[in-house]
Amino acid sequence: MKFFSADGALYKFITRFWDMVKLNFIWLICSLPVITIGVSTVAAYSVTLRMIEENEGYVVRNFFRAFKENFKQGMAIGPITLLFAAVLYIDFTFAKQHIGFAILGVFSAFMFGIALIYAYPLLARYDNRLFKTIKNSMRISMRYFGRTVFLAVLLAVETLVFRFTYITLIIGLLIGPACMMLTVSGFSMFFFREIEKEGGVIRQTDNADILNDVQDSDIKEEQNEIKK
Repeated sequence: MKFFSADGALYKFITRFWDMVKLNFIWLICSLPVITIGVSTVAAYSVTLRMIEENEGYVVRNFFRAFKENFKQGMAIGPITLLFAAVLYIDFTFAKQHIGFAILGVFSAFMFGIALIYAYPLLARYDNRLFKTIKNSMRISMRYFGRTVFLAVLLAVETLVFRFTYITLIIGLLIGPACMMLTVSGFSMFFFREIEKEGGVIRQTDNADILNDVQDSDIKEEQNEIKK
């Protein structure tokens, strides 16, 4: 039956699930030193963006290639992410004692979200300065604000589902982070393609894309970004 063949839905599901397990495992192992969590996450997004385009190839090989290529930028964004997370933790820890901390926590969470939610996919897809990447992440978040809010809700739902029962918790441990990165990648690729269609992309003979200024877009590049 076609359902059980190599081109069938079951085979594709099992293959994708196994790829997610492998990606989740190597992401976790490479993130354990903590200081490399940024590099590991950019590398994982490089793979999940390929999955969205159905061009992931060999997951482990592509992960470590991206890990090497994005080492410098990943090492820079990792501490920024950890700093934001620490600020959020402190704010919400003291929120019960003073309403001001609760307000600051909500504001910090908002800034954290718009600054970094698309930063990792941007680093995985384009070559650019870190500050510019975070700036572009904020611009994309504000331009597609409604869809970004929906994405945040979807990620929250995924988190709750993975923690719903012991069985879903085990599944979450196997593929949870990778699944959430795949979700963000799906939204990110849609936004990236929309921006590229507006004329901010010049196709090169070497298959590289250069993002120039988009005159009628809210996201106006101050310098070129080269698609990986």
